[in-house]
Amino acid sequence: MDATFKRKNTVFNYRVAAVMVENNHVLIHRQAKDGHWALPGGRVKVMEDSASTVVREVKEELGFDVEVNRLFWMTENFFTYTDREFHEIGLYYGVSGIDGSLRFREGPFYGEEGERLIYQWVPLDELEDIVLYPEFLKTSLKETPASPEHLIVGK
Repeated sequence: MDATFKRKNTVFNYRVAAVMVENNHVLIHRQAKDGHWALPGGRVKVMEDSASTVVREVKEELGFDVEVNRLFWMTENFFTYTDREFHEIGLYYGVSGIDGSLRFREGPFYGEEGERLIYQWVPLDELEDIVLYPEFLKTSLKETPASPEHLIVGK
């Protein structure tokens, strides 16, 4: 069971995301029906640790075998999406491919789950030109912190 709780027009969500950087590009994704981008990842399951979740989600979505290097950010993110108010706890992990499994490629592509999610490797210096959420990532991905940072976003 995902650690997501819905009540009327509000949602509490516990999510992890993978920071994957290759050739000075970061991998981002978006739902095919949306215009904004985010880092790949997903919801933590109840009784699953967050590092295991990010490894599982990357494997399920992309078929990449990754290992967690370290935690960059812990966020409390407040936003509205599809007419619902979200309170999301997010953990953003730097990960690397095992045996070259991060397959850098040009242009958009689909992952293992079909055409629901679109992925793309984007140059770090072009992030400011796209709609990427949470917005702090546009600048923070260029210089990741030396130790984990706690951020409150959208309040």
